[in-house]
Amino acid sequence: MVKHIVLWKLQNPNDRAVKEKIKTDIEALVGVVPGLVSAEVGFGFSGCDIALTAVVEDRAALAVYQNHPTHVKVKEYISGVVADRTVCDYEI
Repeated sequence: MVKHIVLWKLQNPNDRAVKEKIKTDIEALVGVVPGLVSAEVGFGFSGCDIALTAVVEDRAALAVYQNHPTHVKVKEYISGVVADRTVCDYEI
């Protein structure tokens, strides 16, 4: 298993609608993207505006997740509203 963690700072951190859209869109990928076991999105109050913790079956599943067309659409939206991003992937 691989844990995939992403931390975002938004261009407008007070935009609740943007936060909710990101949360809804990412969490909806479970059951759509093969190998994506879980995805949890939370709204930060220190250090970042939004945090994603996802679990995929293995490194190959992480590659599938990254390139899945539905996930790519979500990433395109996020890239338009994010000011900064940090990612960490590790095996569990």
